[in-house]
Amino acid sequence: MRFQSALIVGAGAGLSASLARQLAAQGTRVALAARNAEKLAPLAAEIGGMALACDAARPEAVAALFAETDRLGFAPDCVIYNPSRRLRGAITDLDPAAVAEVLAISAYGGFLVGQQAARRMLARGGGAIGFTGASASVKGYALSAPFAMGKFALRGLAQSMARELHPQGVHVVHLVIDGGIRSEHRPTPADAPDSLLDPDAIAATYLAALQQPRSAWSFEVELRPWVERF
Repeated sequence: MRFQSALIVGAGAGLSASLARQLAAQGTRVALAARNAEKLAPLAAEIGGMALACDAARPEAVAALFAETDRLGFAPDCVIYNPSRRLRGAITDLDPAAVAEVLAISAYGGFLVGQQAARRMLARGGGAIGFTGASASVKGYALSAPFAMGKFALRGLAQSMARELHPQGVHVVHLVIDGGIRSEHRPTPADAPDSLLDPDAIAATYLAALQQPRSAWSFEVELRPWVERF
């Protein structure tokens, strides 16, 4: 299965850029969405895609994003939700408003995007929706309650959507990235060359999962460096 068009929400450098490049290399039209669309312009130009502005935690902004893709005749048969927000601190010291923002970005936005995508895919008879998870999707760490809350909620959303939508032809995949991802700002340590995940390798597995034959669909895939303890 090769997608005709794909929308990556929460796009930027790293994993989402790797996903965009690999999708474009398959001949897929790619739209990138983030709060600051201007930062996406170089990547959009590189892959021949388009950059759109969207605050994924706001219902009206997500509705407007999908209305714009409708207006442009861009009907993504693949939608990937990538945003998240981290907030560390002792449970006794956390600011409730900041925690609410973490939950809105990490989980509520996934619901908003997933809902809009599912409505269109069901009407067209199929599609694939991906949600990017983390170690915190399945285990909560000390001093990281907000991130765990958000990622646990996103995983629950994805699981519920998969059970509802798979029989209707919409493939939902949740990817657990259990480890750090290599980037320009996070290079591989010289003394631990295999300790970080390669974003291109993650993207390859992510797309392979989303493009599985429907006779053998996965709901969830876990990825980690081979030296990672789990």
